[in-house]
Amino acid sequence: MSTQPRPVYVIGAGPGGLAVAAALRARGVRVVIVEKSESVGASWRRHYDRLHLHTTRRLSALPGLAMPRRFGRWVARENVVRYLEKYAEFHDLELVTGVEVTRIEPAGPATDGADGSDGSQQTGWTLHATGGRVMTAGAVVVATGFNHTPVIPDWPGRDAYVDTYGGVLAHAADYRNPAPYAGRDVLVVGVGNTGAEIAVDLADGGAARVRLAVRTAPHILRRSTAGWPAQRTGILVRRLPVGLVDRLGAIVGKASVPDLSAYGLPRPTAGLYSRVKQGSIPVQDVGLIDAVRAGRVEPVAAVESFDGAEVVLADGSRITPDVVIAATGYRRALEGLVGDLDVLDERGRPRTHGARTAPHAPGLHFTGFTNPISGMFRELALDARKIAKAVARTLGD
Repeated sequence: MSTQPRPVYVIGAGPGGLAVAAALRARGVRVVIVEKSESVGASWRRHYDRLHLHTTRRLSALPGLAMPRRFGRWVARENVVRYLEKYAEFHDLELVTGVEVTRIEPAGPATDGADGSDGSQQTGWTLHATGGRVMTAGAVVVATGFNHTPVIPDWPGRDAYVDTYGGVLAHAADYRNPAPYAGRDVLVVGVGNTGAEIAVDLADGGAARVRLAVRTAPHILRRSTAGWPAQRTGILVRRLPVGLVDRLGAIVGKASVPDLSAYGLPRPTAGLYSRVKQGSIPVQDVGLIDAVRAGRVEPVAAVESFDGAEVVLADGSRITPDVVIAATGYRRALEGLVGDLDVLDERGRPRTHGARTAPHAPGLHFTGFTNPISGMFRELALDARKIAKAVARTLGD
């Protein structure tokens, strides 16, 4: 290991942070991971029990350690956690848990200008953390995760529905399994991968009725067709022209996915890859198609508001479910951490990603803040190697 006076700090001990740390350590760079929870893979520990990777085991390994074959082709949530634990142990990563980094700021210029320079060259970063801790880093990698802070829309009447009428409204982040909802009428709001899978889980687990509120009809893909995973197709097409992929996607969709229009889930009008570029990833079918066709999951219009104990839908209809589960996404919540550094766009997303850094923020990297069609774990692994190469080169200058 090198003896550089200031280590590289990685914020977050999820798959992205662990991968970058391992790649840096392989290059002889001292790296310290700071994690606000008490263990690695905190977000994966909180996910619902049914969850599996939608990408194959072989294409989901992080740098330097394969996933065991016994995990199967589609790795279950609990095995992802085991893998991340083993990964940190295998690479002997330096990990500090129970500490949250709250703000990052430049450490200051390299000189005071006394040598004739303008004193503007930045020499690193200062990290402020809980407990009054202050750490100085040669470089920083922010890997706090795509799914950081749950968001529930501020629907009109929402608070009264819960506080006055005793309605049950929860975010999908709080869902674990269908047992508490057996025999109940449940409305799941949002038809991304999380909402679709939770709806199927509820239907399989004994909920009396499951409805799925849909604002924009999603593209639905088979996770695997004749043994060929959708992920491999995503890898092959990700650099092709958007229009071409849209046309190919429409052909494949019609051939492999039945038309669910009669069930309230029409084919989307916008192209598949056009939607991906806008941040909408296709839904991988893990039972949704069969559940919709069998009537076990009922697509309904989007939620517009709450009126007393009723949920008002966009088509004017009103329903009274026992429980509403909002699979309505997350915020990256980076504003408090780096909001003063002009590195975020108007939607709070990092302007640069991976090996690239903003010109005015050298040595400040971000990973894991996109949702690629080619697979999150695969892209995290590729990012990790690129970031490690860039950081090692910068620290060596």
